[in-house]
Amino acid sequence: MNARILTSTALAAMLAVVILPAKAADPQLLNLVMPDATVLAGVNVDQAKTSPFGQYVIGQIQNGVELQKLIAATGFDPTQDVHEVLVASGAAGSKTGLALARGNFNTSQIAAAAAAHGGTTTETYAGLTIIEDQKQTHGVAFVNSTIAVAGDVVSVKAALDRLKTQSSLPASVLAEVSHWSGKEDAWAITTVPPGSLHPASGAPPIPGVGPNGNNTFLTVQSAAGGVKFGDNVVVTAQAQSDNAQDAQNLANTVKLLASLAQLQAKDNPAVQALAQSLTATATGTTVDISFSLPEAQLQAMLSQPHAQPQHGNRKRM
Repeated sequence: MNARILTSTALAAMLAVVILPAKAADPQLLNLVMPDATVLAGVNVDQAKTSPFGQYVIGQIQNGVELQKLIAATGFDPTQDVHEVLVASGAAGSKTGLALARGNFNTSQIAAAAAAHGGTTTETYAGLTIIEDQKQTHGVAFVNSTIAVAGDVVSVKAALDRLKTQSSLPASVLAEVSHWSGKEDAWAITTVPPGSLHPASGAPPIPGVGPNGNNTFLTVQSAAGGVKFGDNVVVTAQAQSDNAQDAQNLANTVKLLASLAQLQAKDNPAVQALAQSLTATATGTTVDISFSLPEAQLQAMLSQPHAQPQHGNRKRM
């Protein structure tokens, strides 16, 4: 196995299960989150495994060659051994972040695999070993056999410092996390305007995210949402605008975009179903949005092969 696979793939594997599809977020994981976190997202993986869509995604992941290499080297299978994931990013403009996981980790085997394959270094901090990449910029530490902490090394160390303290997140943030994680299978909240966020390099554009977003979306001051898996996959979101008029404009814009999508995708049943199910309602400064899609239709949509770009010179007529 390539030497660099261990830490990078271990982190990627923990993050990858976020795409899977409830109970409230684990307090032990929340205690490790930085107090100035601006974006938090989580998933109850155990709940995901009970849904048909969760089983479908797990089946797709298990076919990966790199995953099989990871399992052989470390004894860690993210599709079976991870129970919950919590991801958090630091203050706006910073490049700090954490991926926290609750599961079953054979820490000695993982550490041995890291040492055997090279490409990593280790550091002892707060009595625990941090497995780091060669540049010592990112790493993963195991608090015990059930909790893993990954991210940039500065954030990992700060998380380890918080092991014996109660969560220092603001009460309002904890209330939001409890609300959304308690009713959804996967969820996310942002305490800052989505327009101030910068999507990761290579990520598809998201309306209203980033400094060049639509002006209507830029009026959003905070937002939250979640996904519930079942026979119908239901997405629910809530946005807070700075005033009632902006909230109404946002609701109208969302409905307009749904209508345009429906017109432009007449031959796409999935888009038609999503657009027809969408609701967007403004109440004061709050906008509630929801839409759904039959699970079987979502699975069929994801199973469709993507069109490959054509290369080479075209013949001139």
